[in-house]
Amino acid sequence: MPLIRALPRALLLIASIFVFGIAQAEDLKDIAQLANQGQQAAALERVNSYIASNPKDVQAQFIKGVILAELNRRDEAIKIFADITSKNPNLPEPHNNLAVLYAEKGEYDQARKALESAIKTHPSYATAHENLGDIYARMASEAYDKALQLDSGNTRAQNKLALIRDLFSSTKKPVMSATRPVTKASEPTKLADAKPAASKPAAKPAQVASPTTAPATPAPAAAADASEDIKAAVAKWAKAWSDQDVDAYLASYSSSFKTPKGESRSA
Repeated sequence: MPLIRALPRALLLIASIFVFGIAQAEDLKDIAQLANQGQQAAALERVNSYIASNPKDVQAQFIKGVILAELNRRDEAIKIFADITSKNPNLPEPHNNLAVLYAEKGEYDQARKALESAIKTHPSYATAHENLGDIYARMASEAYDKALQLDSGNTRAQNKLALIRDLFSSTKKPVMSATRPVTKASEPTKLADAKPAASKPAAKPAQVASPTTAPATPAPAAAADASEDIKAAVAKWAKAWSDQDVDAYLASYSSSFKTPKGESRSA
């Protein structure tokens, strides 16, 4: 069940020039264009050569990480982004990309921590918030699957799982930031400067309001309410799981659910 939004297949470009000279910026643009044209191997060779002469260039390292991810060299990409985050903890994009790579490996707790770090540095980073919601949903989905394995008659878990699957049936995998991060050393990175280029496409009917359209019918409103209910349920379950709150965790399941060894559900 694909709940996680897929990595973009193209490396997006940005035209901004920060602390680098014109020639250096043009080199990085050329490298990014190669990757954008599907020539990842050639782009990787070029960026490695560039980094050899500019070992402290964070934007070049970031581009290399994205190229490695697109080549499915996941562990190498993780190493690159982890190094960037350790040296530049206030840049949100590397944290987000780490989360995407961890999620692809099924390491959802690591992905959650990386996204929380991105949000901590930039609370308005919408991509990280959305990806975090998807990670929680994936974790909840696995837990409901497990609950149904233990108690196939648990209709409450069946309904929640069905809602999650329906809610995310048309989504892609977590969005990886392909935009190079701002690396201006004289001042903190601003979200406006470090805007993630690979944010979710704007065409999302449920979120786009049009002043000329007719009022929504009750059926879509009911669907929206159901979506909000399941989002709230997932968030409540995830918080209980993260806080190790056994009572709250078990309260997410129906009264007919029994623990694997038949332990009491009371505190």
